[in-house]
Amino acid sequence: MPDLPFAAYPGHINLHTLEALQRNVRDLLVDQIIANLTIQPSETRPRPEPGTRDTVFEGTFDEVNSFFYDKGWSEGLPVAPPTEERVARFMKFTDRAADEVIGVLLPDRREATPWNIAVNGVMAGCRPQYMPVLIAIVEALVDPKFAHSHLGNTPGTEALITVNGPIIQELGFNYEQGALRVGFQANTSIGRFFRLYLRNVAGYLPHKTDKATFGGTWRVVLAENEDALARIGWEPMSVDQGFKAGDNVITISSCTSTDSLFSTGETIEGTNKAEAILRKLAARIVDVQLVLFHTNFLGPSVRPQILLSPCVAEAIAGSGFSKARAKQYLWEHARFAVERYEAFRPVHDSLCQGVRDGKLPPLYCESADPKRLVPIVFSPDDFMITVSGDPGRDNCFICGQNGYIGYPVSKKIQTPAKWEQLL
Repeated sequence: MPDLPFAAYPGHINLHTLEALQRNVRDLLVDQIIANLTIQPSETRPRPEPGTRDTVFEGTFDEVNSFFYDKGWSEGLPVAPPTEERVARFMKFTDRAADEVIGVLLPDRREATPWNIAVNGVMAGCRPQYMPVLIAIVEALVDPKFAHSHLGNTPGTEALITVNGPIIQELGFNYEQGALRVGFQANTSIGRFFRLYLRNVAGYLPHKTDKATFGGTWRVVLAENEDALARIGWEPMSVDQGFKAGDNVITISSCTSTDSLFSTGETIEGTNKAEAILRKLAARIVDVQLVLFHTNFLGPSVRPQILLSPCVAEAIAGSGFSKARAKQYLWEHARFAVERYEAFRPVHDSLCQGVRDGKLPPLYCESADPKRLVPIVFSPDDFMITVSGDPGRDNCFICGQNGYIGYPVSKKIQTPAKWEQLL
C-alpha cells in the first residue's frame, strides 16, 4: 500500500522533555491520527516490475551504468552489465533451477532465486565460479534466525561473512595480511554482492527503507586461515557452528560495532602470555559489546566475533589453551558492573527485572549489588573465535554483534556435481 497514511512525530522522543512530548502529541499527532483514520487511502498500485528475463536497457557501458544508477540499482560504483550471456555463465556453477524460490526478502517481498543471485553477482564483479558461495549467502540471509528484516535499522547494521573449507584455496580468498581489506577479487566482490543484493532484491535503499543514522560501507568476506589452525590443533569456526572439518561453509553475522587491539603480546616477563592476551581481549570485548547488550532482552545472547592473528592464536595455544578453554577464560573475565550498564539504559533495562520477566538467565540477578560483575554473553560458546590476518602481527579485531538482529547463521556451500571439471 504505497499511499498508506501515517502520523509523524517531530524530532526524537528520547531528547524531549515530558512537557514537550505531551505538547507534540496533543498539538501535532492527534489531528494527524484523526485525519488519517477518517480518509480512504487511494488505490495507487506500484508499477509492475520487468520480467525475470526481460532486457531492461541497451546501450554502452557508461549508458548502462547511468541508467542503473538512476534506477537505484547500483550504489554509485560501476557495475558489470548483467547481460543474459554473463548470467548464463554463472548458472553453469549451480545444479539448481534458475527460478527456484530460495526465500522471500523483506521489505519489498521479492523472491530470492538463483537467477537474480547470478544477476547481482555479475554486477558486483564476481567470477562465475563464486556462484555456490553467493547462493549459500542468500540461504543464510533468508534464514529466520538471521532476521534480515531488521537490516534497515538506525544503528546501520552491517554483516560480516566468514568462509571456511577447501573452497578458500580453490577460489583464491585472501586470509593473511589485509584479510578485511579490499583488493582481492573473491573477498571484495562477494562482499559487494551482499550489499547489492540487499539493495536490489530485499529493497534496502538509503533515504527510504535503509534508515541507518550514519551507516557504513559493505565489508569484504573474511576467510579463516585453516593452515594456521591445523598447526595449533584448533578446529575452524565452521566446526564450532556444527559442521564437519573440511566442509565448505559460510557464516553470516551482524557486525555493528568494531575495535582493534594492537601489540596484544606485550607483557611483563614471567606472566602467562595467554592469560595476559585474553584479559586484554576481555576488557575490549566488554567496551565494544556493552552498547548492544540490550538485545539480550529480546532474543538469544549476543555473539561477538573475535579475530585473532595466527601468531596470537599460536601464543594462546602454546600456553596450553584449547579454543574451548580460551572461550571459558573470556567468559569469566569479560564482565561488566551492573551499574555501568544500567546508567547507560536507565529506563527499560533493569537486569533483575529482565531475570524476573524470564528474558535473562538467573546469574544476572544473583544479588542486588549494583557493582556486581556479570558476563557480557550468556555462555562461553557465545564467543566466536576466528583466526585470520597478518601472521606476523600480534593484533586482534572485535566485531560487536547485535543479538537477534543478524544472529549468526551458517550454511554449507553446495558445489555442482561437475565442480572440479568446471574449475
